Amino acid sequence: MGCAPSIHVSQSGVIYCRDSDESNSPHQTTTISQGTAATLHGLFIKTDAADNIPSVLAYQSRHTRTNSRRERRDNSGGQCCIEAETQTSHTSVKVSATEVHFGPMKLTQEPVQVLLIFAKEDSQSDGFWWACERAGYRCSVARTPESALECFLDKQHEIIVIDARHARYFDAEAVCRSIRATKPSEHTVILAVVPQIQPGQEESSVLPLLNAGFNRRFFENSSTTACYNELIQLEHGEVRSLFKLRACNSVFIALEHCQEAVEITSEDHIIQYVNPAFERMMGYCKGELIGKELTVLPKSDKNRADLLDTINMCIKKGKEWQGMYYARRKSGDSIQQHVKITPVMGQGGKIRHFVSIKRLCSDNNKQVYKIHRDEKYCGENSQTESLSSRHKDRRKESIDVKSITSRGSDAPSLQNRRYSSMAKIHSMTIEAPITKVINIINAAQENSPVTVAEALDRVLEILRTTELYSPQLGSKDDDPHTSDLVGGLMTDGLRKPSGNDIFSKNVTQIQSHLVMPTTPNDIPPRIAQLLNNEEMWDFNILDLEAATNKRPLTYLGLKIFARFGVCEFLNCTEATLKSWLQVIEANYHASNSYHNSTHAADVLHATAYFLQKERVKGSLEQLDEVAALIAATVHDVDHPGRTNSFLCNAGSELAVLYNDMAVLESHHAALAFQLTTRDRQCNVFINMERTQYRTLRQAIIDMVLATEMTKHFEHVNKFVNSINKPMAAIEETSSNSEGCDCECPASIKNSPENRLLIKRMLIKCADVANPCRPLELCIEWAGRISEEYFAQTDEEKRQGLPVVMPVFDRNTCSIPKSQISFIDYFITDMFDAWDAFANLPGLMQHLAENHKYWKALDEMKCKSLRPPPDL
Repeated sequence: MGCAPSIHVSQSGVIYCRDSDESNSPHQTTTISQGTAATLHGLFIKTDAADNIPSVLAYQSRHTRTNSRRERRDNSGGQCCIEAETQTSHTSVKVSATEVHFGPMKLTQEPVQVLLIFAKEDSQSDGFWWACERAGYRCSVARTPESALECFLDKQHEIIVIDARHARYFDAEAVCRSIRATKPSEHTVILAVVPQIQPGQEESSVLPLLNAGFNRRFFENSSTTACYNELIQLEHGEVRSLFKLRACNSVFIALEHCQEAVEITSEDHIIQYVNPAFERMMGYCKGELIGKELTVLPKSDKNRADLLDTINMCIKKGKEWQGMYYARRKSGDSIQQHVKITPVMGQGGKIRHFVSIKRLCSDNNKQVYKIHRDEKYCGENSQTESLSSRHKDRRKESIDVKSITSRGSDAPSLQNRRYSSMAKIHSMTIEAPITKVINIINAAQENSPVTVAEALDRVLEILRTTELYSPQLGSKDDDPHTSDLVGGLMTDGLRKPSGNDIFSKNVTQIQSHLVMPTTPNDIPPRIAQLLNNEEMWDFNILDLEAATNKRPLTYLGLKIFARFGVCEFLNCTEATLKSWLQVIEANYHASNSYHNSTHAADVLHATAYFLQKERVKGSLEQLDEVAALIAATVHDVDHPGRTNSFLCNAGSELAVLYNDMAVLESHHAALAFQLTTRDRQCNVFINMERTQYRTLRQAIIDMVLATEMTKHFEHVNKFVNSINKPMAAIEETSSNSEGCDCECPASIKNSPENRLLIKRMLIKCADVANPCRPLELCIEWAGRISEEYFAQTDEEKRQGLPVVMPVFDRNTCSIPKSQISFIDYFITDMFDAWDAFANLPGLMQHLAENHKYWKALDEMKCKSLRPPPDL
């Protein structure tokens, strides 16, 4: 394909188009037309087809050996836009992104964009266009105010040049005002081109131009050099300054989200800025503080008398001060803060600002961050108080609806008032399911005997609690093993330490180390022989771990995924699947005693085993099966060997990122997709149709998040209520239920909601199936998880963190007791429910035998995994 054609104009005004790669061949020259509109190097050629002249002309410079001209038509906008690529001269420069230093920030400024707003093209517009070409700027030309505004909103130019010489085409000041009315224009420099001052003529004032929004004026001068000098000065002056100011937005966003209170004052101690953390700490709103002097704010009388003088003497010398300080909140309470005040030097070496960073002492946390139900946080003080009092009055004046309508009862009974007060709630049009349930119970109370109403009151009290699915420990509360397991596995966040609260600790960052996959060798005979038994529940994953040098996940994954036709479903090659399994396995931590790739392989094996059960298979679709296998493979990827509670207490980056909620599970799911889509060689999803991929992705994420233990009882109880009980009712009422154990009722099989519950239950059981494995495997896994908990307790003590599970002290812990508590509290009920659905007699037998084993060890007062030799 040849280069772009060049355009030539003959002396007679005929425009020719010639292929540049064969410019010497006369037969390649084509006559375009005589009298048509054309723009050549920014010069207008007069034409009789004025209607075809575009209202927006865009030019983009590029180093090229030939002249070229391209025409683009925007069918949607109805406008024609010509973009010309022209040959650069020796004085032209190719401008790339520029590095700009703004304090400690290093910024990258893209080439400047210029918008020329000229109704007619003349020597002045050509002068600016050639200046842009010479400076390497991107230039657009607009002919009408409408197209100018549209073009600016699209490209957001740094410099706008408006022709203010003639008022007959458009009002330059009105155009400027329309642009200034837009948000992006705050970072734009607008230049007015005004006529030259004639001899004897008095120079006009610039105030009208400044009031209209112009930054500068430029006296008419068509010299390219004059235009170039003006643009270069603008770039290195106002444009550069506005670019730096635009970067300040990121600094303010950081301040707005900072957890420490920040206050900025002038050198005269007038408050100029406070962030939301400061508002929360002090109880004020920004509007109540900005512009006020610090001296007018109430002071606490708990500080020593000379403390303020000491602080002022220090900071006025330009030195930083930090120490403990008592401040008074808006409510009048005194709170102790750790304060750091830093003077900020300005022009002339003078102090221009003081920046105060304030952090609460631990004793004040509950007091300051307690949220009052009737307090509206932001707004003016008077408005807040009046609004709060209005809420209080509304509650006080809540009367019986019947008494309002009938007016016949002066003293309605308390019971009638209570029931009829619910009328407004019953009339709500937007209700959550729990609200509907509460409304039904409230309605039933109205005509119920007192004893029934009181019982329903108790029901309502239970329903209104947030932990509807978490059982109370009851008699098990005295068992420290059960209590510690619940505290360690079912809570995210601080377990209150006995000493000082610790808000942030530096812990080793959890990073994913991506290891590029290598092509695995053919499966060795010993590994192949072990994999022959992978369909059996008694399959020994530890033997596979030893044979594969701690790489069991890749080999087992290849075998199981092939059996379920995963490659065919995903439309990916076996080589891609191999690479993906290797990448996932490489991101499991082999140093973890429990949460490593062997555990992932074990969960994958249990998942595949459950999927083969007839009732499970009959309830799920192939997409569900593939999602379950992938979720099992990735469900603990990059696990650090520590619990969620540990990460939250330590203030780890992951806990901050995921707001202390399902920290690890969220990380496992997110990282799995990051690793998969990062490289085409291992992207098993790359050939999937978008809608199917979204459905699969959502199913995988949901199953990984279901492994989080804080919602353990919610998942189990929902499964029992939605799956087990309806199945039992159907089987009891069916006269022909015998011999149909493998068939799943249609209401369960075809319900997406119930399929979701089945998948969650499946992966939950697969994740903690160790107590249901053969005894030797059960003992080994118990030792591994205990060692991981011991290591966590050691690290918590070493770092001064709250000890999440004190019972897991390697010097005092009884492993049999911990296993008994885990089985009794978490495992038995869940596997009873799963067995009732999936029919797993072999597993339940192992569970009973293993529980009996741990009981025997506990009765012998043995704290280790195995009984002493003499017993």
